[in-house]
Amino acid sequence: MPSAARAIAWEFRQRHRWGLVALAGYFLVLATIKLLIPESSLTFNMDSGERFAVVVMVPLTVTFLYVLTVFTFGLSGDVAGRQSMYATRMFTLPVSTTALTLWPMLFGAVAMAILWLATRVLAVWPSGFDIPVIWPALAAVSLLAWTQALTWMPYGLPGIRLIVAVLCLAALETVVLLAIHFKAGEPTMVAILAPQVPLAYLVARFAVARARRGEVPDWRGMFARSGEITNVLPRPRDHFASPGRAQVWFEWRRHGRSLPALVALLLPFELALLWLAKDAPAFVFEILFLALITPPFMAACTAWTVSQPTPQVRDSYGVPPFIATRPLTSAELIAAKLKMAMWSTLAAWLVVLVAMPLALEWSGTWSVVTERARRMHDAIGTPRAATVVLLILAGFIVATWKQLVQSLHIGLSGREWIVKGSVLLTLTLLILLGPIVEWIIDSPSVQRALWNALPLILAGLVGLKVSAAAWIATRLDRSRLLGDRALVLGAACWLVAVLALYGVLVWFFSTPFVAHYLLALIAILAVPLARISAAPLALAWNRHR
Repeated sequence: MPSAARAIAWEFRQRHRWGLVALAGYFLVLATIKLLIPESSLTFNMDSGERFAVVVMVPLTVTFLYVLTVFTFGLSGDVAGRQSMYATRMFTLPVSTTALTLWPMLFGAVAMAILWLATRVLAVWPSGFDIPVIWPALAAVSLLAWTQALTWMPYGLPGIRLIVAVLCLAALETVVLLAIHFKAGEPTMVAILAPQVPLAYLVARFAVARARRGEVPDWRGMFARSGEITNVLPRPRDHFASPGRAQVWFEWRRHGRSLPALVALLLPFELALLWLAKDAPAFVFEILFLALITPPFMAACTAWTVSQPTPQVRDSYGVPPFIATRPLTSAELIAAKLKMAMWSTLAAWLVVLVAMPLALEWSGTWSVVTERARRMHDAIGTPRAATVVLLILAGFIVATWKQLVQSLHIGLSGREWIVKGSVLLTLTLLILLGPIVEWIIDSPSVQRALWNALPLILAGLVGLKVSAAAWIATRLDRSRLLGDRALVLGAACWLVAVLALYGVLVWFFSTPFVAHYLLALIAILAVPLARISAAPLALAWNRHR
């Protein structure tokens, strides 16, 4: 193996060795299950066999996404930025651009093929269902190759990378779904997918060459005329009243506009499907649900950049002097990020709430929504129907804000092992989730035991959450990161939010079959507390190390 290949292989192996251990454990679990459950006992219907097949595909999807992220350098890049996501540390290697492009793509292609073939051989599949062998592996390799090419390409505007990648990969996924629907043969799919890999390599080679030369196009000049118009408008002041307000403005300029811009770019393509769903009411609501989950999903994609101290320091988890020496406490820096996330969330949802009614009216599908609303009104009454709608909408908005801020305590800690350990833990939990759910579904005794133990489980989770919050509050007080007034005010606001949610739940579930203390436990768990409170500690730990 050439020295360049060995160096790049060592890079992937050293940085992601624990992820490789988790993948090995995943294959070991599949092999163990295959020994215990014969394939002849499973049939492709709505019984436990089909559910088990779905359970197999969920961990496969999780591991597939993990491998996709590893070989695109997605764990250390800014998916919403203008710069290439290719790791800049690799550009210092004394190797050619061809080697920098070829070997990561080759290693990724081999990993994707092994992942599918191992799952195909080791997993338990329902009998009577013909599962192809070759073309799914080639589809995975093609998907990875195009993802690498599109994410390594520098773009002229923030967020364009994500939009282009979603559209192109959706097109490739549509081809795969059509092949499954029409039961396309192996030769046909190989003929369609095989040319995609060399084409993706040529695009990726061009992208890496531009990124290595530092060429990043800048299309922001196209909007210079609008900027000149805004400069003519009267400005009340040319300074900020406090360093905190200046930091909020800085955070907004860096991260706040990304989420509403990405939502505004992606939402028209989703809502355009309404014109195709006039005669399919169920499809209309699927499209609306897709539009509603777009802000939380895009927030999850941009959350890592919000957690980074600065987007320019892509291969370091430390706080640069530009941030560490500002005349602001760690708590004030976190407060600026929280305010920025709030305004960014509101701006993104303003786009959604304006675009959805317009799209429904112009597409002629507004009557479908009003008819379903009339049915809900007749079934549960106007107050409860309005409460359901408002709770769903508030849940999506809060989920968007939580996606932006819930990883601050991890990303700002400055410790690489914490960041990568959290990713590994999340992947492990997602992999184990499928078998656990299948075990619960197939075991009525386990369902009864869990239902009877539900109050104790919720009480235990509440105890852990409150204990962690109390420990964090003690640390914040001892380190003088927050004063007594701020701690008391924060606790009071959290308590008001919990009581408000509890009151709504008690009013909505006005039935003797649901105990009020269960609703109280749910309200306590639903309102965020510990992870957000830990963010100032994490930043101080990173800032003063």
